[in-house]
Amino acid sequence: MDLNDAVLTCAVNLQWTNATGTVGRKLAYRTATLRLVRNDIRELFIECTPDKVKPMKFKMKDIMVHKKFMSEGKASVNFKAEKCAMYLSNAPPGTLMFFLRTIFIKMNGAKKRRYDEIKGGSDKSGLPAPKKLYQESPMDTEEGLKLCQEQMDVLKACISGKSIFFTGSAGTGKSFLLRKIISALPPDGTVATASTGVAACLIGGVTLHAFAGIGGGDATLQRCYELASRPANAQAWRKCKRLIIDEISMVDGQYFDKIEAVARHIRRNDRPFGGIQLILCGDFLQLPPVIKREESSSQTPPQRFCFQSAAWEKCIEYVYELKEVHRQSDPEFVSILNHLRIGHINDDITKRLKTTSKQKIEGNGILATQLCSHTNDANSINESKLENLPSEKILFRAEDSDPTMTKQLDSQVQAPSQLYLKIDAQVMLLKNINISSGLVNGARGVVVRFEKGVPVVRFKNNTEYFCKHEKWIIKTPNGGTVTRRQVPLKLAWAFSIHKSQGLTLDCVEMSLSKVFEAGQAYVALSRAKSLDSVRILDFDPKQVWANPQVLQYYKLFRRRLHDTTMIPLGAKNKEEKKKTGDASSALAKIKKSLMSKPLVSIS
Repeated sequence: MDLNDAVLTCAVNLQWTNATGTVGRKLAYRTATLRLVRNDIRELFIECTPDKVKPMKFKMKDIMVHKKFMSEGKASVNFKAEKCAMYLSNAPPGTLMFFLRTIFIKMNGAKKRRYDEIKGGSDKSGLPAPKKLYQESPMDTEEGLKLCQEQMDVLKACISGKSIFFTGSAGTGKSFLLRKIISALPPDGTVATASTGVAACLIGGVTLHAFAGIGGGDATLQRCYELASRPANAQAWRKCKRLIIDEISMVDGQYFDKIEAVARHIRRNDRPFGGIQLILCGDFLQLPPVIKREESSSQTPPQRFCFQSAAWEKCIEYVYELKEVHRQSDPEFVSILNHLRIGHINDDITKRLKTTSKQKIEGNGILATQLCSHTNDANSINESKLENLPSEKILFRAEDSDPTMTKQLDSQVQAPSQLYLKIDAQVMLLKNINISSGLVNGARGVVVRFEKGVPVVRFKNNTEYFCKHEKWIIKTPNGGTVTRRQVPLKLAWAFSIHKSQGLTLDCVEMSLSKVFEAGQAYVALSRAKSLDSVRILDFDPKQVWANPQVLQYYKLFRRRLHDTTMIPLGAKNKEEKKKTGDASSALAKIKKSLMSKPLVSIS
C-alpha cells in the first residue's frame, strides 16, 4: 500500500491540552488535507495542510483512533505524546475508511494480507486480535470489489461537480457504483434519495418524496412552494449541494419539473435546480413511473418520463451508459437479456427461453422461487406454503429503534417486522454476508434447524449459516436515522418483481404471461444469475416489449455519441444535412435537448 494513496481532505479541528488536562490552544479549519509521510529516518507522521497555512506534522506514535461515526464522515485521532486531539468531520466516508485503514496497517507493521487475517479473529500466535479499525458496513462487504474503468469515469465526473445521469442494463453495477459515489463525497450537503423505499434503503438514503416535502406532487405548483417552505423542508433544500436520485426511471416528468421549480424557489437561485449538482441513476428500459388512475385512460400520458420534462434538458450536463455486465457471466444469457431489454425477440430466443420450462433447477432441498407480477400473489403463496409445513412455527420479531417508524421501515426495508419460520421453510438471504462464500443478497436456502435462538439455513451451494440478527439503517428527511434489527431472511416460495430490486436470484421460476408493463419481463429475467438457474413457464414473446419513447431517447443519445466520435468537426455534408432535415417534427424537441448535451456512452 503506497502512502501517496492515503490522502484525505476534510474539516479538521485541533485541540491541545495542558498539564492540568484542560484544553488550551485550539485551531479549526473548514478544509485541510491530511497525508501520511515519513522523515529521513523513516518515522511516520500525519501531515495536516490547511488552506493557505503552513503544514503541521504529528508523529504517529502512541496514538488512539476513534471511528464510531466513520460512516458519517467523522473520526478523531489522539496523539498522546503531543497531548493533541485531531477531530475530523465532513470527510468522504470511503476515503476516510481507506485513510484510517492505512494508519492501522502502518502502525501494526502489517501488510494488507495480514490485515485481512486479523479482521476475522485471533492471529496464529493465539493472542487476541487487535481491535478492528472500523465497524462492519455495506462498504466492508464490497471493499474487495473494485470499480471497472467505465464506473471510474462516472465517479470522476461526480467528484468534479458535474450534473450527470448514468444508465445501463440490469447487472451493470449501477447501485454498487452509486454507493461508491456516495462514499466518495463529503457528507455535508450530499443527499442520497431514491424513487422507492427499497432502493433508498439499499443506498442508505431517503425517498425522494420524503426529501422534497411536496407529497406526491399532485398539488398546484404554488401549493408545492408552500409545502416545501415549511422550516424542516426548506432547511433540507438549502443545505443540499449534491442531490442523488436512484431509480430515476420511476419518477414521472411532471414531478421532476415540480421539484426543480421548488429547488429554485426555496433556494432563491435561478440556476437549474437551484444550483444543486444532480447525480441521477436508473434505466428507463426497466420499470416505468406508475400511471395515476386519471391518466391511465390516455395511452401516452404527457411527460411520463423525466427525460421528457422541460427541466431535464436544463439540468443534465452529461449522460453515461454502463455496458459491462457483472451479474451474469454467460455471454448467451447477456445477449438474450440485451434483446429483451429493447423488446426484440426472435425465434431463436423464444425457443431457447421455452427450453428452460423443463429444466430442473432445484437442488439440496432448495425449491425455485416463483417470481410474481403482483405483490399480493407472492404473499398469499408464502403464507399458504408455510402453513402446510408440519413443524412448529417460530416468530422472529424485529427490534426497531423507533416503534412509531415501523410502517415506514416496512416500506423501505426488505426484512419484515414479523417473520414466522418453520423447519424446511424456503428462505432468501437479504444481506451481503460473505460474497466469496456465496452468502449474498438474494441467495436461496432452506431452514434446517433452530439453534441458540436463531435459524440455521443451508444454502444452495451447501453452505450452512447461523442467521444472527443484522442491522438495517434508514435515514429520515431531517438527517436522523432509524434502525431495524432482524434475522436477514424472508420467505421465498414466491417474490414479487418489484420487491426483487437489487437481488441476484440463483434459483427462480417465473411466468411471464401476466406482465402488464413495458420492461417488466426484462426486469424479472434479469434478476436470474444464469439460464441454468431459471425456469420460465408459458413464455409468450408478445409479452416482451419496450416503450417506444424510451427507445427513441436511447437511440438519439447513442447517435450523438457516434456523431461526436466518428464525424470530423465542421459543416456536415449534404447527405447528413438531408437526414437532419428529414427528422420528424414530433422528435425535434427531444433531439434538440439531447444534441445540446455532452452524452457519453462507455464501451
